[in-house]
Amino acid sequence: MDDELKDLLERCIAEERGAQTRLYRRFAGKVFATALRYSDSGEAAADIAQESWVKVFKNLAKFTEFNSFEGWVRRITVNTAITHYRRNLKHRHHTDVSEALSTPRDFEASKQADFTMGEIQTAMAALPKGYRTVIQLYLVDGFSHKEIAEMLQVDVNTSKSQLSRGRKQLQANLKAMARRALPRSDEKNKG
Repeated sequence: MDDELKDLLERCIAEERGAQTRLYRRFAGKVFATALRYSDSGEAAADIAQESWVKVFKNLAKFTEFNSFEGWVRRITVNTAITHYRRNLKHRHHTDVSEALSTPRDFEASKQADFTMGEIQTAMAALPKGYRTVIQLYLVDGFSHKEIAEMLQVDVNTSKSQLSRGRKQLQANLKAMARRALPRSDEKNKG
């Protein structure tokens, strides 16, 4: 941790408003981006981000400089988003683990396609929230199925299944986007 951040954190712990504002401005974009990945809307992401900042400032004295501050804040944000998700979860279901272990047939074809980050984000946003959450936790944030199961309070096999089904749906969404982007043969011949 650099000396500037260390000094800023010490001043935040001493409840200096100016230091708290500087810390917030320094990491607000990253906190909001993480919250947005786990939410259905900008409004929900703003709620998650605000709740995360409350937790950051409340627990700042517990942070140790041997850890990455950015990683610590991200973990708080992810945990807050998971709490938000659980609070809003209406139905839980368990599925067969054999589905989670199967490989999607079109996986190789979809790996070869090039998609922009915007297209991937659009395809992710179209996923059901459960699928999107598990994909984010597993593929983006690197949590294990055991950790995801604990966070979401579901069975490990449910996490695996949600990941498998989410991947299949994401691939289908991306394939549909690719088909829409291809010009039709009769349009190519007109020009």
